Amino acid sequence: MSNPVDMKFLIVDDFSTMRRIVRGLLKEIGYNNAEEAEDGAVALNMLKNGKFDFVVSDINMPNMNGFDLLKAVKADDSLKHLPVLMVTAEARKEDIVLAAQSGAAGYIVKPFTKATLEEKVQKIMQKLATTA
Repeated sequence: MSNPVDMKFLIVDDFSTMRRIVRGLLKEIGYNNAEEAEDGAVALNMLKNGKFDFVVSDINMPNMNGFDLLKAVKADDSLKHLPVLMVTAEARKEDIVLAAQSGAAGYIVKPFTKATLEEKVQKIMQKLATTA
C-alpha cells in the first residue's frame, strides 16, 4: 500500500444514509475509493471477492451483524490483516470490550464528526505502519 489516498474502503451499514455519510466524510478526508455493503453477509462476500484495505462497519445489522463480520474477517487468513473500524449508535462498554477482544482496530460512536473519523483512521494507519 503506497499511497493512503489509493486505499479502498468497504463501508458496511444497513442504513443507506449512514453509508452515504461515511463515504462523504472519507472523501472529505481524502479517501475517494469506497464501496458499500448493506450487511455483514454482503460485506464478507465482497471482501472475499475484492481487494479492500479498510473496513468501516456498523454493529447492529440484519443477517450478519458487525461482530459476526469482524469474527469472520479475523478467522479468514486472506482477510485477517484488514483493519476493521466498528461504528455503533450505542456506546456500551461491553460492546467496546467485545470489539477490542474480537480484533477491531477501533471504535466510533454515532453520531461522529469528520475530525473523529479522520483521527481514528489515521491512528489505525499509524498502528498498521508500525506493525507492517
